[in-house]
Formats: sequence, C-alpha cells, structure tokens
Amino acid sequence: MEMQIQYRRGYKYQLAQTFRLQTEIKPDSAIQSEFISLDLTGLLTLNAGYAWDGVSGTVVDTNKNLRASLVHDALYQLIRQNYLSLIPYRNQADLLFKAILIEDGTWRWLANIYYHLLNKHGLSAADPENKKLVYVAP
Repeated sequence: MEMQIQYRRGYKYQLAQTFRLQTEIKPDSAIQSEFISLDLTGLLTLNAGYAWDGVSGTVVDTNKNLRASLVHDALYQLIRQNYLSLIPYRNQADLLFKAILIEDGTWRWLANIYYHLLNKHGLSAADPENKKLVYVAP
C-alpha cells in the first residue's frame, strides 16, 4: 500500500522549544492555531516545531535578526490566515520587527532601512493569496 505525503517548502529554521514574547499586538479575540497563539494581552506563543524562513531578500540571517524574523513571520502568517486584519496589524508587526532588531543588537540605522523595505515591499507576504502551497509526493 503506497501512501502519499503532503508537505510545504521554503522553511530554513524550526523552533526546538516553545518561545513566548509579550507584545503590544492585542487581537479582538484570542487566536490559537497549531503552532501560534496570541492572547488578548498580546502574549505571542510559538510552539516547538514552528518553522520559518528567516529574513527575506538578500539579507544574511544572523543572531541579530533571527528572533525578529521569527516573530515577524508568525505575525504575517496570522494575517495571511485571516486571524488578524491587514490594517492595523501589518504595520504593528513591522514596527515590532524593527524594535526586536534593535534590542538584539542591529544598528538603529540598519533596522530603520529594514523597516522601510518591509513597508514598501512586504504587502505580498501578508496577502492571504500567498499562503504556502501544499505539495504531494509521490
């Protein structure tokens, strides 16, 4: 009996343990998905096993930007999956990305450039039409 597998592509990293971060992003109702939860107080929880692709574009992933990319990817995923509305949450996610970059040691001027690039080019990543495709093998 041959069984097919279903999988998604495009991830580089996977959390080895659950990660929690208190944010100012407070949804109208609590969100709970398989790997991401966001409660009414803004507590973001990413469960062990959550996968993300690091910083987009030509930016090299480093210990100064990986945590920011993790949180940002999770929040954009919630927007793509219609748990959060595009407005105002996309801008809040982008601002949080910038704040975490600075907190983790990225120069402020560079974090500002990343923020402006996200603001200019990030809309498609938050679009529900750009959900990760599911592939089948064999």
